[in-house]
Amino acid sequence: MRVTITGSSGLIGSALVQSLRADGHEVVRLIRREPSRSDEAQWSPADGCVDKASLEGADAVVHLAGAGIGDRPWTRAYMRRIRESRLAGTRTLAEAIATADPRPRVLVCGSAIGYYGDTGGQEVDEKAARGQGFLAELVRDWEAAAAPAREAGVRVLHPRTGVVLAREGGMLGRTLPLFRLGLGGTLGDGRQWTSWISLADEVAALRFLIDHEIAGPVNLTAPNPVTNEEYTRTLGRLLHRPARLPVPRFALRAALRGFADEGPLISQRVLPRRLEESGFRFAHEDVEAAIAAAL
Repeated sequence: MRVTITGSSGLIGSALVQSLRADGHEVVRLIRREPSRSDEAQWSPADGCVDKASLEGADAVVHLAGAGIGDRPWTRAYMRRIRESRLAGTRTLAEAIATADPRPRVLVCGSAIGYYGDTGGQEVDEKAARGQGFLAELVRDWEAAAAPAREAGVRVLHPRTGVVLAREGGMLGRTLPLFRLGLGGTLGDGRQWTSWISLADEVAALRFLIDHEIAGPVNLTAPNPVTNEEYTRTLGRLLHRPARLPVPRFALRAALRGFADEGPLISQRVLPRRLEESGFRFAHEDVEAAIAAAL
């Protein structure tokens, strides 16, 4: 296949590029700077510009670009950047795909389980209604921005990804140094549910979605969510380190601002119903296996 990817330098994007190339597929990386290699093409989502040649004749386009949701405290300016980077990028790509000749057969447009808001202890799947909050509204508008490609007859997917477990980054990668020093602990009271997925399964699921005739939202989470307390206990046990220093809610809110209540403190128990019904098989169904593989 020939696959065009945005966000190829990120945690998920870089792993997807490596996986595709290892199997002999051609990958074109859409980047914002001037291209310096034959496998790169330029785009400027803020200006609505994209190199059409990178899209025409592609079998699939995977759109993963956007400002990191948990990379910085949520100031008003950074929340605006998170939103604008996703909406402008998706709209630019979808409009260019709609007018490409020939058009790619599928657009896999990254999304997030933030759509469901705080689900408490209730299990939810793709049929659940949208929740409340900044992320829920963002995901609604983010997915809607892909409409031009869908209306042009392109199969459009929205993989709503949970917490990706990887040594290289994300929640596990960022906190691993503290846990190795014995300074890890639960976030808040630890009773909030975390819907996670291993990096290997995230990449495998994205490739599965490209190859199978599925459209619309698909949850990319493992089938067994865990509480933050269980996650913390498991990581401490695998590292042979104590993990008894809880981070109080007020400290997380002071450090992360609004992201605390829509990120580490939110309770989300999200199931991958459509993915499993389509025949996808997870390599890591329980959190201990996923963390052990990442370590």
